[in-house]
Amino acid sequence: MDGTVWIVAASTISIAFFHALAPDHWMPFIMIGRAQKWLTTKLIWVTFLSGIGHVASSIVIGGIGLFLGFSLSSVEGWESSRGSIAILLLIGFGVAYALWGLKHARKHRHKHSDIFDDETKQRTVTVWTIFALFVLGPCEPLIPLMFLASKYGWSGVLWITFLFSIVTIAMMIGQTLLGYSGFNLVKLGTLDHYSHSIAGVVIALTGTMVLILGI
Repeated sequence: MDGTVWIVAASTISIAFFHALAPDHWMPFIMIGRAQKWLTTKLIWVTFLSGIGHVASSIVIGGIGLFLGFSLSSVEGWESSRGSIAILLLIGFGVAYALWGLKHARKHRHKHSDIFDDETKQRTVTVWTIFALFVLGPCEPLIPLMFLASKYGWSGVLWITFLFSIVTIAMMIGQTLLGYSGFNLVKLGTLDHYSHSIAGVVIALTGTMVLILGI
């Protein structure tokens, strides 16, 4: 690798930083964690694993594209398509979670005996759904960087994907922890029974904003 690889590396760090600032990379964890009262350790693990899935799916697609000799435009087309699907599913998840939250609040108010079993199942489903959404959601800036780094060989590709992954996941965890700490300072009072619905609405609005702004 020649000296210009460090320019690519610096660009990768910068792009990963700004890419991870998008609210869909951290808001879902904050809102679901707040609604379900996750411990900080669980919040970190769910965010970490989702971050790995998020970058790994693009690394696999980019790697296959490079190995089979596909053009950058073709691979970017795949990423763009699955990105559109992922953001629509995120909005749908937010709406569905908000509606479940209303049902949960009504059961809580009437003290239904099955409320705890229902919530336990929902917690498990929610974690796996978030993970799946992040696996499906692409790291679109990573693919062009991988193709750019390919002129330095596979070692260059590995170096760039490693940098992008570390910065992206670190940003996701850092912003999530910061936002979670801030949200925990907000006392909802009587609205606490509707924390799940509030979380769902915020997630749906976050997805809608990302879809409209194209970030």
